[in-house]
Amino acid sequence: MMWEENTKVKPKKFLGQHFLTDLSVASRIADTVDACPDIPILEVGPGTGVLTQFLLKKGRLLKVVEIDRESVPYLHTHFPELGDHIIEADFLKMDLTTVFDGQPFVLTGNYPYNISSQIFFKMLDEKNLIPCCTGMIQKEVAERMAASPGGKTYGVLSVFIQAWYDVEYLFTVHENVFNPPPKVKSAVICMKRNGRESLGCDEKLFKRIVKTVFTMRRKMMRNGMKQIVGKDAPLLDDPIFNKRPEQLSVQDYIDLTNQVSNYLASRTL
Repeated sequence: MMWEENTKVKPKKFLGQHFLTDLSVASRIADTVDACPDIPILEVGPGTGVLTQFLLKKGRLLKVVEIDRESVPYLHTHFPELGDHIIEADFLKMDLTTVFDGQPFVLTGNYPYNISSQIFFKMLDEKNLIPCCTGMIQKEVAERMAASPGGKTYGVLSVFIQAWYDVEYLFTVHENVFNPPPKVKSAVICMKRNGRESLGCDEKLFKRIVKTVFTMRRKMMRNGMKQIVGKDAPLLDDPIFNKRPEQLSVQDYIDLTNQVSNYLASRTL
């Protein structure tokens, strides 16, 4: 069954919009929020409400945030039950602590391709507010987020997200169920906070190390780490630096960060 869209709401390329038209896919995406039951839901980019209609059936407090000025009046007209829970704003600029008065919530949506990574970095900044994040994104991004160490798709996004969330790649969505059809396939994911309350290392240094070594992902760790510890550092004799960046797990990067932190501290003594 396909979703009949209002002809006045046109998908906008500059907003990265691809409106989902398949109701069965929308229903399956809505069901992903059941991974974190009993807490409110925030939907990003509802568009014409194809996903919204199924989220409303969950019987939970639902708010939607939409930046498209054509979509907002459409949502008010077709989903009057949402009332003032339709937020006209740029999600990336929102103060998420105010959305549900500081309560944790599920983040979901058919995310715009052009800002999906930015959305997830914002999620990481507010990880204590977002125990669960689900939704649909570009297949390639979903594969990177869910990738295990050792694969070609494992990278910075994989490490940063898996440090705090367990990521599950649920299913692939083909191009022909969108208006307009994107040039790539999409995928639905579910991320749930893992049990890690703290990385147990200097988070700023952790991020710096991960970003630095993955700029030279085809080379041994030693090459990238020279930028941080110096090219003649005795630390670089450790066998871990013979590995390539994609071979290290999140815990490996945490352990490495502590090792580097101790070394840098010893040099200043």
